[in-house]
Amino acid sequence: MRAKSLRTWLEYLQKTGRLAVIDKEVSLEFEAAALTKKLDGKQAAFFTNVEDYEIPLVSGICSTREQFAEALETDQYEILSKFSRAVASPVECRHVKKEAAPVKENIILDEIDLNIFPIPVHHEKDSGKYITAGLFIVRDPVTRKQNVSIHRLQISGKDKLGVLLLPRHTYHLFKQAEEEGRPLECAIAIGVDPVTLLSSQASTPFGVDELEVASALRNEPLELVRCETVDIDVPAYAEIVLEGKILPKVREPEGPFGEFPKYYGPRGDKEVVQITGITHRNHPIFYTIVPAGYEHLLLGGIPREASLIESVRQTVPSVKAVHMSLGGTCRYHAVISIRKRNEGEGKNTIIAALANSFDIKHVVVVDEEVDVFNMEEVEWAVATRFQAEKDLVVIKGAQGSKLDPSTDEGFGSKMGFDCTIPLDSELMRYQRIHIPGFEEMDIHDYINKDASGLQSQHLEKEI
Repeated sequence: MRAKSLRTWLEYLQKTGRLAVIDKEVSLEFEAAALTKKLDGKQAAFFTNVEDYEIPLVSGICSTREQFAEALETDQYEILSKFSRAVASPVECRHVKKEAAPVKENIILDEIDLNIFPIPVHHEKDSGKYITAGLFIVRDPVTRKQNVSIHRLQISGKDKLGVLLLPRHTYHLFKQAEEEGRPLECAIAIGVDPVTLLSSQASTPFGVDELEVASALRNEPLELVRCETVDIDVPAYAEIVLEGKILPKVREPEGPFGEFPKYYGPRGDKEVVQITGITHRNHPIFYTIVPAGYEHLLLGGIPREASLIESVRQTVPSVKAVHMSLGGTCRYHAVISIRKRNEGEGKNTIIAALANSFDIKHVVVVDEEVDVFNMEEVEWAVATRFQAEKDLVVIKGAQGSKLDPSTDEGFGSKMGFDCTIPLDSELMRYQRIHIPGFEEMDIHDYINKDASGLQSQHLEKEI
């Protein structure tokens, strides 16, 4: 399995020419993030010589849709169906003893210091060093089911993290604990394979363990091991695990921090994690995600697409494909293709999509032959199949993303474009132009590779 662990995945990237090994010394303050951004969508960045550290740093391990498909051992058009099946049918993980778990090769329970790891500062106005790629794992004490998510984690001290908890499952479990006056145990797994990473972002009902979704996607149980100081199970092949507790009734300043909309999330008083233990592999690799890079956007976008297609199909069963575009930060813009059978289905699709997530702001609905992953095709559909007076849907005063600076604290407007062809249109009115034989033609069969001299002679004659 090419994505059994972070290390096997990096070996695969290296074999396929998509791992840039950077031996030159780099600084954790901006330089590593800048180099990763330069390579975004092309190669992962593996830094072997981080200033003041012996531990290497890696970023950009999955920065294209194709790479996520390769990790899932499918293609980009089947990602969503495979992901949806895994969410619908999770598979139990396999527990292993600590002797069989590489992440237990080093155990630190005294004199904890997070500064032993090369944790970067990503953007100019960030408040400091941030862990951006840690799987944040908590457990429901009643059901014993775990919940997995990713949160921005500010280094606030040698053994302390500031955490932004959005009002979702982890926040719900923490508030229950806080109301009872107790901390919520947690573990942060850093450096896992891309399949487990992607699973952490699954939109699941409360009570579904995202690590079991990872098992389903891998077609084999994910191996877990129990933590040393908290009642949490973590991936046995993670590079690093931080164990701790979210403290009740404690809030400290956190932020600003560069977020996925390519703006800064504001400073505020946020929850605090007290670190109680650290375990890591021999010669660990620290993994970071550069916020607002392709890796960050796709990691959030693909699971949202899977949720969106399942949700919209409840209203319009003929949905063919969905795409949360990079230009819309994989959160705000949705493109949906349908096989239109009844008038009004385009607008119903818009309404269903906007109801799926408060993040979605603009929806474009196109016919099934339009490639939703080709934004030139999508723009062409908007240009030639849309008239604002009859095809535009505007909803005022809706809940949106608080990280969208154009809203009033998340309160704003949403819009949909119905770019589907009217069913009663004249046959030739929307007929695409087509050159017979174009798709089958191989241009290399026609070009004379040795004709450079001949071409020069022709040019000279013309001159």
